[in-house]
Amino acid sequence: MHLSRETETAGYRLLSLEATGSTNDDALRAAQQGDPGKLWIVAAEQNAGRGRHGRQWSSPVGNLYASLLLIDPCDAPSAPQLGFVAGLALHEAIEAITGTGHPRLALKWPNDVLLDGGKVSGLLLEGHRIGGTLAIIIGCGVNIALAPSGTPYPTASLRTLREDVTREAIFEALSSAFARTFSAWQAASRLAPSDRFGAIRHLWLERAAGIGQNVTIRLPAGNRQGCFDGLDRHGRLMLKTPTGTELIDAGDLYFPHLQHDIDKLAPGTTRS
Repeated sequence: MHLSRETETAGYRLLSLEATGSTNDDALRAAQQGDPGKLWIVAAEQNAGRGRHGRQWSSPVGNLYASLLLIDPCDAPSAPQLGFVAGLALHEAIEAITGTGHPRLALKWPNDVLLDGGKVSGLLLEGHRIGGTLAIIIGCGVNIALAPSGTPYPTASLRTLREDVTREAIFEALSSAFARTFSAWQAASRLAPSDRFGAIRHLWLERAAGIGQNVTIRLPAGNRQGCFDGLDRHGRLMLKTPTGTELIDAGDLYFPHLQHDIDKLAPGTTRS
């Protein structure tokens, strides 16, 4: 496992591990110990991986598990945009290595990558205040050799596209793509601070799954249905309903046209 020369020149570093509990936890410890950031931590295996809302993340050997630590990359209100920056970089990396792009390879709001409707990758964005600094950790899991079974959603693996795809190739492409995308996002913030998200938002929507489709958002207060009408300038999902457009900060997105999601959402779904 290694970084490209381009990525190293941009100041990124790599810690490669055989096994660990969670690369996100490792990144947090590094931040607490004063690491300056731009640190990738990659493991061949995790035994305590997790996803959003603390869900356990299956981490079999053969897939990619990586976390990136950034220190003070932006102000706290802008930090959620880094999830979209990372999603774009991951989409670019997978397309570069496999030759497969949109619509088969699509970004699912807010933080997944789908291959033919199955989850092939997930991102976990975490923010921590450590003293006077903001530590942002972007965790990434990519199904390369294996697609986990027994999950509450369809899954896929990259080996179905190319039998010779490797963890090393995907990581090198991902780290390079992130360095470029992150740099462009920072440059946009300097040129147009009021709309730093504009270019990233446009590129993300071009690769998104479900735009213009009827979808269901699972929220703590209950399920909401409507038309996925895009993202607002802050990255919130715009849900067009008979009573107007709702802005959703976070939630689980389902596509009811998929039989798996119909089965998952059948009980308790409410309409706006």
